Amino acid sequence: LPTLKADGLHGGVAYADGQFDDARLAIALAQTLVEQGGVPINYAPCVRMIHRGNERGQLSGVVARDAESGNEFELRGRVIINATGVFGESIMQLDEANSAKPSNASPAADESNNHAPRIVASQGTHIVLSQEFLPSTSAMLIPHTDDARVLFAIPWHGRTLFGTTDNRVERISVEPQPLEAEIDYLLEHASRFLTKQPQRSDILSVFAGLRPLVGHSSKTATSKLSREHEILTSASGLITVIGGKWTTYRKMGQDVVDLAARVGGLPSKASCTAELPLHGASNIAGADWEATSEDPLDIYGSDRNALLELMEQKTGYATRVAPELPYLTAQIAWAVEHEMARSVEDVLSRRLRALLLDARASMAAAPTVALLMQQLLQKDDAWRSSQLDAFSDLAQHYLAK
Repeated sequence: LPTLKADGLHGGVAYADGQFDDARLAIALAQTLVEQGGVPINYAPCVRMIHRGNERGQLSGVVARDAESGNEFELRGRVIINATGVFGESIMQLDEANSAKPSNASPAADESNNHAPRIVASQGTHIVLSQEFLPSTSAMLIPHTDDARVLFAIPWHGRTLFGTTDNRVERISVEPQPLEAEIDYLLEHASRFLTKQPQRSDILSVFAGLRPLVGHSSKTATSKLSREHEILTSASGLITVIGGKWTTYRKMGQDVVDLAARVGGLPSKASCTAELPLHGASNIAGADWEATSEDPLDIYGSDRNALLELMEQKTGYATRVAPELPYLTAQIAWAVEHEMARSVEDVLSRRLRALLLDARASMAAAPTVALLMQQLLQKDDAWRSSQLDAFSDLAQHYLAK
């Protein structure tokens, strides 16, 4: 760690840990679902619950709305699972609103019951700096902060990711906004430990996420709340999983599916996914390449060769989408044709991580992305214009002004 301040240091501890990309893992899971016969649907929010018209009012399905066409359609099932993170309580309230029998499982149903589990949203904000602030393949752990937390500086996609904060928020939003105090907090702590002290002007992007923590009291600090998960079942049979984190998603899924089988009267079976490789993991053990932060195709695993073929077949597909970003035009097409991307934001934020790595550079790349997507999705100029306006408005919130 060449940029770690040596003043007052007497030694250190090195340990191994794992790193992943949350959006890329989510895409890989959706692709694996398709390969196993499942049907993932995006841009189709649940708007109503369907209950059987009997005394028990058991849940039998949901009504979803196609966000692009506005058309509504029904999805029926023996069991309905609510795994919507910080938005879990809103789905539970839909269940109660559409059910003839009030639920007693909703953590939002009785605020006076301090023992009832409820979803507590905790905001974590990160800043992204250039690699020169941590020119290493190793990460740095700051074991103790002013508020008794830990912070990390991590090499990530050719940048330095620094975070995170832990602040309770009452307003739950799809796009949580980093607080000015959080940015100052991160810059101050980074300056204490790094020889090159970052300023606001050094921040390439700043973003926040919400943790869906389980709380049994409204007074407990979020940093003290457990990261474990809990599962609730409503009177109508809606199964809701709250809490948890990406690290334990397999265990969460196993617990939920086992309960769903019992609630729905489904036969008990051994797991068919316990040792199932995810999409992109086939034949990579003997591949003649090694993933590096400099390789824009390192995120695709065994799909990498298909991207290389696409670049050979299509003129211009090997060009970068913006000078400051490593991503290639072929990756836009791949996101649309193989990864269900429907918007410029999809591509630049959740298929590629451009918005999180460099907000200004992602804005520069947006016209190229919008034009190619317009062609691939057969949209008109008005669609392209509205996409550019929407992405520009969004990207403003990722700038540390």
